[in-house]
Amino acid sequence: MGKGGQPRRALAHDGELGAAVTRAQDGDEAAFAVAYRLVQPGLLGYARGLVGDDAEDVTSDAWLEIARDLGRFKGDGAGFRGWTATIARHRALDHLRRQRVRPRPSALEQDVLDLPGPQSTPDQALEAISTERALELVAGLPRDQAEAVLLRVVVGLDGPAAARVLGKRPGAVRTAAYRGLKRLARQLGGESVTDEASRTLGDSKRTGDRDGA
Repeated sequence: MGKGGQPRRALAHDGELGAAVTRAQDGDEAAFAVAYRLVQPGLLGYARGLVGDDAEDVTSDAWLEIARDLGRFKGDGAGFRGWTATIARHRALDHLRRQRVRPRPSALEQDVLDLPGPQSTPDQALEAISTERALELVAGLPRDQAEAVLLRVVVGLDGPAAARVLGKRPGAVRTAAYRGLKRLARQLGGESVTDEASRTLGDSKRTGDRDGA
């Protein structure tokens, strides 16, 4: 994990993403395609955790809005990921309201066998949450915990950015993410995973709690 609990891959691409977004705002279609390539996997995973098999439809609607409003965006690569996650969340909630259903929790079944056990490193356990099969397991968490874990681990947002997407205080999102990971670890029989998870996701009291926890 990188700074503030963000996946290293997200941090590594933030500079490239920010540059691509700037070029895309100037009308560079190839740059927009680069931004899409960097953002879509996390966005799709987040949407899948909310709406299941309808995630591709939701993200397609989100990208139409993103393309339409791109000129209004102001910020860097990390900010763009947060902005797009907010749009995707709104489209997902609209979809759920139309369908009059809640995110469908699924049985653990075989998915548990595909996730790391207690002998795995914390980074491996957190990375496993970003895999497609494991998203069904995350979707079985309470909504606030599921969204916090998805935004922090799958989309790669830091605490304050995830809090802005959800309209909550950073401390509340940090707590929800920790509780979600703790529940997942308990289901996997790997309680020790959460000790490290609390540090990698926690933004420690020196940062997260000062943001209004």
